[in-house]
Amino acid sequence: MSRVEEIEAAIDGLPPEEYRCIVQWFRVREQERWDAQMDGDSAAGKLDFLFDEAERESAADLLREWPSHE
Repeated sequence: MSRVEEIEAAIDGLPPEEYRCIVQWFRVREQERWDAQMDGDSAAGKLDFLFDEAERESAADLLREWPSHE
């Protein structure tokens, strides 16, 4: 049995409250990883194209409020 299979089996055997704790831990961990990836991509200039696009659209007066306040 692989480590992943062992972990899956252990998680399957958890009581509901402990299962919820693990789920919450994974959610927080995944958000931290996502944030770190976005920070790294931003620092490396990989997201600059988004700023360039926003600046072009702003100059062309194509941007609008979001969410809309209509």
